[in-house]
Amino acid sequence: MTQPHEFPPDLTGRTVVVTGTTSGLGLALSGVLARAGARVLMTVRDAERGAAAVDEVRAGIEDRGSAEAVLLDLADLASVRRAAEDIRERTDDRVDVLVNNAAVSLGPKNRTRDGFELQFGTNHLGPAALTWLLMPALRSAGSAQSPSRVVTTSSIGHRTGGLDLTDLHWDRRRYSPTLAYGASKLANLLFAAELDRRLRRNSEPVLSVAAHPGLTSSELLNNGLARGGGRLARLLVLPDRLISQPVASGIAPQLLAATGAVRGGDYLGPTGPFEVRGPAGRVRRSRTARDSVLAAELWAATATGTGVTPDPS
Repeated sequence: MTQPHEFPPDLTGRTVVVTGTTSGLGLALSGVLARAGARVLMTVRDAERGAAAVDEVRAGIEDRGSAEAVLLDLADLASVRRAAEDIRERTDDRVDVLVNNAAVSLGPKNRTRDGFELQFGTNHLGPAALTWLLMPALRSAGSAQSPSRVVTTSSIGHRTGGLDLTDLHWDRRRYSPTLAYGASKLANLLFAAELDRRLRRNSEPVLSVAAHPGLTSSELLNNGLARGGGRLARLLVLPDRLISQPVASGIAPQLLAATGAVRGGDYLGPTGPFEVRGPAGRVRRSRTARDSVLAAELWAATATGTGVTPDPS
């Protein structure tokens, strides 16, 4: 997959929404997009940390794009609805790119404000609801020549998880933080694929693309430890520090998905051994992540769980 000489391209006049931007991948990605000229709406859970993140991005912009904070807690569907309304109002219903980046990992079993298992609720249900609620703005900004984009961030961890549609929130099974995280990341890929199928079926001017950062030195694992991550989380810290790539490299697949030469349905990640690190390019999903029947069933379960009407239908 060859990129043009100028990458990322000039994004002047484009509006990009990035979730989870107070640190790590989201913060770095916001900075690159803004320096390329985009207006970047950076979603944050905490207003004070969000203001600091926006100031950091603005300090590196010079005279190019812009950055602003949007309050959003993906573990609270009421907050998702408020944020979607806020974004649509601020942008006059025109969003060129939505990057669903925010996630939580590991930690003890916990619940979202709406009662969902925390990782599944934050990593899948919240982003799916936000995507559906912002679809009118994405549709409005896109065209056949220049489609808008939804970028769904998954993980190589999607291969560790299955998806039990009868027990999505671990009410009956013994809870495993690792398997729950894998399930949420598998759900991301299934959702991105089903969204792509429906967008194509309706000839919509929107692309659905998925990406993963490989092993990157972000705050995701540390945040899991802070929430009381178990033995596996502690065991992963040293290998993560030894073999993970810097954030500046880790954002490459997301940046390619958001601004590069891609097709709807692509899945992008590091192309080195085991997809841990390396140049960004197309990578493979697990067999389960390619299950179109499971994807359609998850789509329906997501609509029921969130109470949000799917768009496209």
